[in-house]
Amino acid sequence: MPGPRGDAPPGPVVIEENGVRFGVDVREGHKTGFYLDQRDNRALLRDAVKDRDVLDCFCYTGGFSLHALAGGAASVTSVDSSADALAALRGQIEANALPASRAQLTEADVFAQLRLYRDQARKFDVIVLDPPKFAPTAAAAERAARGYKDINLWAMKLLRPGGQLFTFSCSGGVSRDLFQKIVAGAAVDAGVEARVLRHLSAAPDHPVSLAFPEGEYLKGLVCEIV
Repeated sequence: MPGPRGDAPPGPVVIEENGVRFGVDVREGHKTGFYLDQRDNRALLRDAVKDRDVLDCFCYTGGFSLHALAGGAASVTSVDSSADALAALRGQIEANALPASRAQLTEADVFAQLRLYRDQARKFDVIVLDPPKFAPTAAAAERAARGYKDINLWAMKLLRPGGQLFTFSCSGGVSRDLFQKIVAGAAVDAGVEARVLRHLSAAPDHPVSLAFPEGEYLKGLVCEIV
C-alpha cells in the first residue's frame, strides 16, 4: 500500500461547509480532523434551530454548534470532555464572526453533565447527541446499548414539549433497527411520548456496499417530543 504523499500542512486546513468555515487539523484531529459524513445532517439542524435553545453533546470542534449559531439559535450550549476541542470551537466561532454571547462551552463528561442539567431543571428546544463509537463490533452491542439508552433518556427529559432530538450512532455493531429500539426504550423510561420525524444517514458521498451492509456505520433519528 502506498504511503502518504506530499508535505503535511503546517497547521489547520480551512474548509467551508454550508457557508461556515472550519479549521481542520488533519494531522492530530480525530479521523480526518472533521466528520464529513455529517454534512447534510448539520444543514438539516441549521434549518431547525431559529430562535431556539440548542444543546450539542459530544460537540468536538463544533460542527453542529457552528451550524446552530449560523442558523440563528437563541443559545447554543456545547459540551465535550476535550479542552483542546472546545478551544478550537471557540476560535472558529470568532473566525466566522458568529455571536459568542449566544455560545456556552462546557468541558465535562456528557453522561454526568446531562444528569446535572436534569438536577438544575435546564430545558432545551433542540438537543444533538453525536457520541463516539460505543460498539466497534456486534460483540460489544449489549454494553453499547446501555450507553446509548442512558444519554437518550436524559436528553429526552431535558427537552421542552415540541422539542427535537437529533441522535446518532456511529457504531458498526449497532444496527439501525437496534438503535431505534434503544431510543424508543429511552423514551418509555423517560416518561415522554416521542415520534420519529426523520431517519438520518451519512452524506451520499459515503456509499454502503450491498455486500457489506455493516458498513452503514452512521445512523440517526430526528425525534420530536409530543
